[in-house]
Amino acid sequence: MMGIYVIFGLITLVSYIVSASLKRKFKKYSKVPLGITGKEVAEQMLHDNGIHDVKVVSVRGMLTDHYNPTNKTVNLSEGVYSQRNVAAAAVAAHECGHAVQHATAYSWLTMRSKLVPVVSFSSRWVQWVLLAGIMMVQIFPQLLLAGIVMFAASTLFAFITLPVEINASSRALAWLEKTNITSETNHKYAKDALKSAAYTYVVAALSALATLMYYVMIYMRRS
Repeated sequence: MMGIYVIFGLITLVSYIVSASLKRKFKKYSKVPLGITGKEVAEQMLHDNGIHDVKVVSVRGMLTDHYNPTNKTVNLSEGVYSQRNVAAAAVAAHECGHAVQHATAYSWLTMRSKLVPVVSFSSRWVQWVLLAGIMMVQIFPQLLLAGIVMFAASTLFAFITLPVEINASSRALAWLEKTNITSETNHKYAKDALKSAAYTYVVAALSALATLMYYVMIYMRRS
């Protein structure tokens, strides 16, 4: 069991480093000027991809940007929506990458969307089921097993998210370069920013996997 705690410690440390690096780079590249706002980048990318039923809206917070397939909105944070810089353009284009995935029925996004109801349900109960399962592992191990299955769904969701995010970034960078919104000089900054963002999803997936392994080990050692 000691090994799994070491893994947890390393993942926690890496997660902190990756998160701090992402914030630092976003702040750094937010100082690289661009002649177009995040909102305008999003609207142009949607238009260029023939998407006319998705709205671009502003939401509060920092790095709270996301695409909502339910109401078809690209939600851009305050630091992205109205700002004219490379970081804002990269983030806005990335979120539009998800809109393009949705419009073209990108297989990994479709798969992730199908898991949303399952993950949404399990996330409300999994902690309680796992806690009760650990406490009752000697007399009712099936309860812990049920919790493991529920948590496995969330772990699978985290890994399916990886190709979805990477693909969205690839679409964003290709479009930014093709339209010359980013130049040869600053395109590398957009690429670096999105790469740092992708690392956060990698760490989240590894963390979920390590946690799943921890519960599996408890179940296997119950006797």
